[in-house]
Amino acid sequence: MLFRPRILAGLLVAASAALLAQTRQPPTFRTEANYVRVDVYPTKDDAPVTDLTQADFDVIEDRAPQKIEQFEHVVIRGGMPQETRVEPNTVAQSQAMAQSSRSRLFVVFLDTYHVTVDGSHNIRRPLIDALDRLIGPDDLVGIMTPEMSANDVTFARKTTTIEGFLTRYWPWGEKDRAIPRDQIDQEYGFCYPNKRPDDRCADQNGIAAEMIDRRHEKMSLESLEDLVVHLRGIREERKAIIAITDGWLLYRPNLNLARPLNSKCHPLPDLPPVSIDPRGGRLTTKDDPNNGASESRCNIARVMLSQLDNDRKFRDILDEANRANASFYPVDPRGLVVFDTPLMRLDVPGQPQPPVPLEVDSAMLRGRQESARTLAVATDGIAILNSNNLDAGFKRIVADLSSYYLLGYYSTGKLDGRFHSITVRVKRPGVQVRARRGYLAATPQAVTAAAAATAEATAAKNAAAAETRAIDAVLAPLNGFARELPIRLQAAAGYTKSGPAAIWMVGELSAGDEWRTGAEVDVVLEDAAGASTLANAHVSVPIGARTFRTMLSSASSLAPGEYVVRVRARGSASSMATNETARVLLGSTPEATGAVFLRRGQTTGNREVPTADLRFRRGEQVRVEIPAPNVDAVTARLLDRTGKALAVPVTASVRDDEAGNRWQIAQVALAPLAPGDYVIEITRAGGAGGAGQAGRSSTRTLAAFRIIP
Repeated sequence: MLFRPRILAGLLVAASAALLAQTRQPPTFRTEANYVRVDVYPTKDDAPVTDLTQADFDVIEDRAPQKIEQFEHVVIRGGMPQETRVEPNTVAQSQAMAQSSRSRLFVVFLDTYHVTVDGSHNIRRPLIDALDRLIGPDDLVGIMTPEMSANDVTFARKTTTIEGFLTRYWPWGEKDRAIPRDQIDQEYGFCYPNKRPDDRCADQNGIAAEMIDRRHEKMSLESLEDLVVHLRGIREERKAIIAITDGWLLYRPNLNLARPLNSKCHPLPDLPPVSIDPRGGRLTTKDDPNNGASESRCNIARVMLSQLDNDRKFRDILDEANRANASFYPVDPRGLVVFDTPLMRLDVPGQPQPPVPLEVDSAMLRGRQESARTLAVATDGIAILNSNNLDAGFKRIVADLSSYYLLGYYSTGKLDGRFHSITVRVKRPGVQVRARRGYLAATPQAVTAAAAATAEATAAKNAAAAETRAIDAVLAPLNGFARELPIRLQAAAGYTKSGPAAIWMVGELSAGDEWRTGAEVDVVLEDAAGASTLANAHVSVPIGARTFRTMLSSASSLAPGEYVVRVRARGSASSMATNETARVLLGSTPEATGAVFLRRGQTTGNREVPTADLRFRRGEQVRVEIPAPNVDAVTARLLDRTGKALAVPVTASVRDDEAGNRWQIAQVALAPLAPGDYVIEITRAGGAGGAGQAGRSSTRTLAAFRIIP
């Protein structure tokens, strides 16, 4: 099965971890802005030195000695069973894990454009074994290709997903394939196919091959730069990039590539060419690989690619990697290399391209290896080149990254936004030290902005948590509807339009035989301790009805606080009474708590009937009424159980009842909704708002209900 690079990139994103793509972050300032952390890798004879103490280290920043405040020797043990590695479940967890100073961060960069089919096969097993030995219980690893954005790199702790990909989808190498999978590569080949030496268009020979190589190198280097910048924003501590690549030639500007060609072979159209659409036989000006539009694109690309300066881009990557504290570990999967180019290159249509002269091929091979070696040396990594024992090379990388020291100090330098160099020395003779070479200091403005951003993020997080608590609280009572009760009660507490507080109580009798001939109900309002009666009411439930609604108020104004409502109901044909109790919270004026619910449907004769059973069916409508003495306009919307707004219309209004009390109303038809729990949010247009059934806010009321099948 063949995979185009774009499809390959998508597979890698899915294979890295079952996480959402991470969002690029700008470099952040953690702890105090002048606190600097340095991870140090001391070795002697290529072996880690593990018995150093804090007194053995000197840290110098811009020639000024620094006092080490933090010291820790970290030893990582890899090779743990996959099931013992705790995988992050969300992007937030992945980012939090990546920011830990004890968690190492790895990215495997599969340079698809600079690895052959054989190379991708050779590296598969050594890479899998190395990752399994390397990744510790707190480490995170991601995977990237040149066609991916760094934002698409996700991190995981288990290597089984990457192993499955490398095992199933090899070979992933694209270099020197006879038939390019990339559409742009194919277009270059179509525009400039190789001709016989005696052909009048032979002046274009070699152009397509160089354009393809230059474009591939440009994509790889830009991806590496994108990755380094992205990693810098994730954390300050060291990041390791294992780059599987043959290396790069680092192309420089070549004006000969943009030379004028035989005009008879490459006419440039003045107007968009007209061709025939093969799908319908109609005339079209759409791009066709067989018309001049493709030729025009090729000429533009040829001029642009001729001006590339990848050598400068490469130096920029080295500088950016040092600023980001990212180390490269390039690995040449070819092993011991003799020739850099194949004897016959077949990825360009037309005549086979002649072999590269031996001296040129040798120079190209040296150039590729030198670029990979420079990438490692300049970023304090290790290059694995010219070795058929790739497993041994990976063991060097594993040993290099499995023991290090964490040093922390408060910089005496200024917050000037400039790059400050760091030198770490070990007093013990014969010990070589690799550590970050410096850091980019914050500016006072950046520190202030970062603090403001942190405060804003904290406020947003707290608001989201408060919203979650409010939604959860208002949904919690719905769990009580799992069992049937003789009487259910639902109350709303608030203030009348004339000022005094009141409690509106709705009761609903069960479908038992004792209520068939009607019922007599006594409702008593008591203080929280049940020591005194504050109000009472008597309600008669007629034959055929099962619900009642009454209002309780006291001659002496009710103060904010908790109250007890006791209900005693007796069926007209029964000698025994049924009792039920509800606790009601009255808020400060003009706040309201709770809500009065009404249902409308076939079971109610298409009339609105008060209900204390908050279970509804899709064929019904639900109406919510909340006391609001000083409100003139309201809006309402429907939320799911996570607090997400739904595109279901909710009618909102304000009404005055016969007693002169004002109510804010929300009504919604349930036909579009599936069974589940929902929340109606009613927001006042102005002034202080009401309270939710279980949680209050300054402008809104929440009322929850459940739809059953």
